[in-house]
Amino acid sequence: MDTLRKGDQGPQVAQLQQLLTQRGYSAPASGVFDTRTWQAVRAFQTQNLDQHGQPLVVDGTAGPLTWWSLQNPKPSIVTPTAVDYTVMPATGGSARGRAALAIAIGELKAGACEEGGNNCGPFVRKYLAPAGVAEGNPWCASFVSYCYLQGAGGNQAQMPFAYTPSARDMLAEFKQQGWASTPGDGYVPQPGDIVVWWRVSLAGWLGHVGMVHSVKDGMLYTIEGNRSPSVQGFSYVLSRMDKLLGFGHVP
Repeated sequence: MDTLRKGDQGPQVAQLQQLLTQRGYSAPASGVFDTRTWQAVRAFQTQNLDQHGQPLVVDGTAGPLTWWSLQNPKPSIVTPTAVDYTVMPATGGSARGRAALAIAIGELKAGACEEGGNNCGPFVRKYLAPAGVAEGNPWCASFVSYCYLQGAGGNQAQMPFAYTPSARDMLAEFKQQGWASTPGDGYVPQPGDIVVWWRVSLAGWLGHVGMVHSVKDGMLYTIEGNRSPSVQGFSYVLSRMDKLLGFGHVP
């Protein structure tokens, strides 16, 4: 398929619009790459991965990676690890943080994943529902919120922060509470902490959040939702984390 940009016209643009609409990103079936189509492409790119499991570049251009992602399910990501994500770390973290992490581990062991489409399925609906957000939306922050909700006995009034579908809003509340740390301040994350990244632009509103499982030998191990189709574990070199906004620790 050709690389398509705003202003292009023809049958390939019509096919692009059809694929976008099928994936839940409404675009007019006009065969003209107009502003609405450009917006739909950008919206799709913010929430999907290429065939290597990397986030798509959000530029509104339908190039080879975006075409591939439109025509294939979100790829699973297999990462080597030196820890067992299904086991609670022996020490570290606050009581509330460890309670939330235990829920995250339980969801991972239960095989929590998307089903029936991108950002869809019973697990995703379960995470999004308390936030009042419809199926089909990103669910990383709602997953973390769900873990803290269940760690608090299922009572939102007992949660340490507001249930939110926004990674950046979550970090903002942690900052207001004095529970946040910034990159480079020397803080060593603890089990149950949140870790937040920016997406697309540092000054923008898009973000991603996961939960800290453990830190070992300079590596950060996390449990995350919506980075791949499944709730799963990931590892990072702690001193070289790209797009890191900060950590949050519930005391």
